[in-house]
Amino acid sequence: MRSSSSVSLTGGRGSGSVRLISPPASPVAVPVDTAIEYLMVKKNFQAALDTCEKGLESLASAEQEENCFKHEELKAALTIVGIQALAELNQWRGVLSWVLQQYGETMKIPAKIIQMCILLYVKVGEWAVMKDAVNDWLHCSSNMSQSGYSTVSELYFLHILIPMGRTAEALELLESDVGEVAFTEEQRQAARSLVDLQKEKNALLSDPDPQSVAVTTSTAASHKDNSSKRLNSVMELLLRGLSAASVRVRSISLPRVFLAVMLLYLLLIRIDPALPSAFPWLLHLHGLLQQAWNTMFGPYYKANAWN
Repeated sequence: MRSSSSVSLTGGRGSGSVRLISPPASPVAVPVDTAIEYLMVKKNFQAALDTCEKGLESLASAEQEENCFKHEELKAALTIVGIQALAELNQWRGVLSWVLQQYGETMKIPAKIIQMCILLYVKVGEWAVMKDAVNDWLHCSSNMSQSGYSTVSELYFLHILIPMGRTAEALELLESDVGEVAFTEEQRQAARSLVDLQKEKNALLSDPDPQSVAVTTSTAASHKDNSSKRLNSVMELLLRGLSAASVRVRSISLPRVFLAVMLLYLLLIRIDPALPSAFPWLLHLHGLLQQAWNTMFGPYYKANAWN
C-alpha cells in the first residue's frame, strides 16, 4: 500500500525472506513465479493480483487426486501473494473476504495465512475484523494439529483480545482446550498476569479512584491559589511604581520641560554639527542638556545646581 497506513508483508532477499517458488515441473508453478515477479520486481500489484486469481481458478478446476499436498501448497502460495497485492493496492479491507472466497470457510484456512491476516488487520488497527474468524479457527479440532496453531493462539491473545480489553474471553481461552494445546503452564501464568494488568487498566478507565480525583483537584486548587498570590504581589508592585512615577512627573516644572524641548530643537534642527563654529555651541548645549536631565530624572541632590 502507498498511503500512510500502508502494510507490507513481503520479506527482503535475505535469510528471513519467504521464497514462494514451486517446482518447475508443475504447470501451475508458472503463475506463482509470474505473480512474484509482478509483485516484487515490477511493482505491478494489479497484475500480480490478477495472476494469482487466474492461478487459483485453474487450481480449483484441476484434478487433485495425484498430489493433494502439492495442490494445497500452490494454493497457499498464490493466496499469500494475492494478500500482499491487495495490501499494496490499499484494498486491505477486502483481504479476509477474498481469502474466504478461495477456501470457502474459515476453518479450512491454513495457519500461515491466518497469521498473515491477523498481522495485517492489527497493523491497520482493525482488531475486531479478525476476532470472530480467528476464534472459530482456533476452536476447530482439525486445526489443533497444525504446526502454526500455537502462533495463531498467541497472536489472537496478545494482539486481539488484550488490546480490545476482552479480559473475560482471554481467561476463558487460557482455561479452554485451546489454551492447554497452545500454551505451556508457564506461558499461561504469564498470560494471566497480562490479563490482571489489563483488568486494572480497564478499571481505571471506566471508574477512576475518587481519592486520586480529590488529590488532583486539591493540587489544582493550590496551584490556582499560588498563581493568585503571585498576581496580587505583581499588581501591588506595579501600582507602587505608577504612584511614584506620577508623583515625580508632577514635581517636574513646565518651564524646565519647555527649555529642554527648545534645546533639543536647536541642537537637532538649527545647528549644523559639521560647522567648526558649532562646536562651542554643542559643548554648551551638552552641558545644559545634562543639567536639565539631572534635574528632571536624577536624584534630588543633583537638582540643587539648577535651582
